[in-house]
Amino acid sequence: MPRVAFLAFEFLAVFCGLPLLIYYRRLPNLPIPFLLAAALVAFLLLRSDVTFPLRQLLSWGNYRPFLAAILMRDVICLVFLSLAVRFFAPELLFSLIKRSPYLWLAIFFLYPLISVYPQELFFRAFFFHRYQPLFGSGSGMLFASSLAFGFVHIIFRNWLAVALCVIGGLLFSCTYQASGSLLLACLDHAIFGDFLFTIGLGQFFYHGFRA
Repeated sequence: MPRVAFLAFEFLAVFCGLPLLIYYRRLPNLPIPFLLAAALVAFLLLRSDVTFPLRQLLSWGNYRPFLAAILMRDVICLVFLSLAVRFFAPELLFSLIKRSPYLWLAIFFLYPLISVYPQELFFRAFFFHRYQPLFGSGSGMLFASSLAFGFVHIIFRNWLAVALCVIGGLLFSCTYQASGSLLLACLDHAIFGDFLFTIGLGQFFYHGFRA
């Protein structure tokens, strides 16, 4: 089988087939264990690929020219998001902090380590490198990565998680593509993720937070 055809089959199986199996409960809905397993497999594949610079996984790379603009973009996006929650779902605003402040604090510090970094390794470093023959290295890759990132969130069975992750995935992919810095993409992702849990939208990304 030609490599491109194999990669296309692999892409459909991993990024479409597996989420659908979880969505229809043919597989258990265990996001973190599945994510860590996927990140481990991605790491092993990248380590065995001589064309991938493994140091990139722990490097800030060329982050300096992009940091200020990314932070300003994030502030603007998050202000609008918090205003949307305030006006359309005020009962959610800061609900996790009010209900379980220690849980919120644990999430705030642990989420970047056990969720953000594995996701960025898998959906940015691994995805951009492995599927470049399928999607190229330009806008096709940006949209493929963001759509795949959003689609896997169907496992949470709500449209908001999917929509926010498509948009977020596009932002994180732009950050990674522009800077080549996986850690800067992780910072970008962590800011958004921690903010979502802070303003009460975490329940759409993990069923355990629902009352």
